[in-house]
Amino acid sequence: MRRRLPSPDEAIRILAEKRTRPPRRPPPVAGKALSRTLREFDAKYGQGPGALTARWREIVGPEIAKRTEPVKLTRGRNGGPSSLEIRVAGPAAAIIQHQAHEILARVNLFLGADAVQKLRIVQGPLRPQAESATAGPRKRLVPLDAAQEAKLAADLAEAPDGKLKQALLALGRGVLRKPR
Repeated sequence: MRRRLPSPDEAIRILAEKRTRPPRRPPPVAGKALSRTLREFDAKYGQGPGALTARWREIVGPEIAKRTEPVKLTRGRNGGPSSLEIRVAGPAAAIIQHQAHEILARVNLFLGADAVQKLRIVQGPLRPQAESATAGPRKRLVPLDAAQEAKLAADLAEAPDGKLKQALLALGRGVLRKPR
């Protein structure tokens, strides 16, 4: 038995009476969904060692930052005391040990009250990036005057073109820039 198709008027009436599925909504934006969770984690655990590393010079001051770097921030279990491990360059550890209370006060000012209760000092070499970051801004090199540049080019005129000549030019410029 074949089924009869509805007429256009009947089809409009059927569609008006029957409910159709609602259109699918796109999923929410991930950042919006995660922001509440991230806020809760930040309130619970606070800022981590990444924030300390990025702003270490501002937190402890330039003199202490030259000799130290934060390594690890360890949270205490079950509400126990948390500790901050810092690496100290060589014999400066004794001096840093005497300034431990001041360092803890400054770190707690940055992270929040009683965020860190213990300071663990480990002797060892500092990372080169930390040393260059604490060195301050680089001075801009002053270019040579035209007479010095011409004399340098004349002295190296016999050298064949290539990387060696470029290296010799750079070396000559560096030597001539230094005050005598």
